Formats: sequence, C-alpha cells, structure tokens
Amino acid sequence: MLATRWEPWNELSQLSREMDRLFSRGGSSPTSVVTFPALNVWEDEGTVYVEAELPGFNSEQLEIYVDANQLTLKGERSAPEMEGGTWHRQERGFGSFHRTMELPADVDADQVSAEFQHGILKITLPKSETAKPRRIEVRSN
Repeated sequence: MLATRWEPWNELSQLSREMDRLFSRGGSSPTSVVTFPALNVWEDEGTVYVEAELPGFNSEQLEIYVDANQLTLKGERSAPEMEGGTWHRQERGFGSFHRTMELPADVDADQVSAEFQHGILKITLPKSETAKPRRIEVRSN
C-alpha cells in the first residue's frame, strides 16, 4: 500500500492560483472580472513604481494610502449631467472605487510621492531600508 502525504500548503497555493485566475488577476479569459483601475507595478533596487489609468478623474477625487507593503487607491467619478439627452451606450463606469493591493516589498510611507497628469496616476514608493538588499561581509578566521 502506497501512502501519500497530505500537503495543505500546496493545496492552498493551488486554490489561491485558481482564485486569482478566476478573478482575472493576470488572467485573460473573456469572462474575466475587470478590475478598476488598471495598474502597472514594477520595481528596481530601491523603489516600487505604480501607474494607474484614471481617465475623467482629477486629483481632488483620489485618495492614496500606504501601509508597509499595502497600497490602497480610492476615488469617485461622477456621471456627467445629461440635460435633454438620452444615453445610448455607457461603457465607462461612474461612482466610487476602492482597490487595495499588496506591494512586492515594504516601502517607506513617509517618502511616497504621487503625480497625476493626463489621466495617469504615477506613484513612486521608495523601499524601506529593511526591504533593500544589503551586502553582508563574510569574514574568516
């Protein structure tokens, strides 16, 4: 009789990947849920960068919160006033949104900066000193 060892962490990891795929975090299924706003996230040695597409917003309608390795974006876009007109198609959403994401590293919240121009929000998040790679000197006797 062959015994198989149960690995709960492997099963949880697989479940997490399936949930990510289901809710379109990196998936491309035609039935995927669209997450707003669309984000680009990348990093270099000392900084994490985030770009968000937010057409039709202005900077007063946006809120950004940073806590260690989490970024939260909040905002609200009002529907345009239509006097005497009739909607035929409304593909751009209106109303409030709230998106929280885990960053790839801990960041220094006091040094975060954000710039909003032409509907693109650019956030620069310097990594905290504990998150930056350090060279460790190896000594021998």
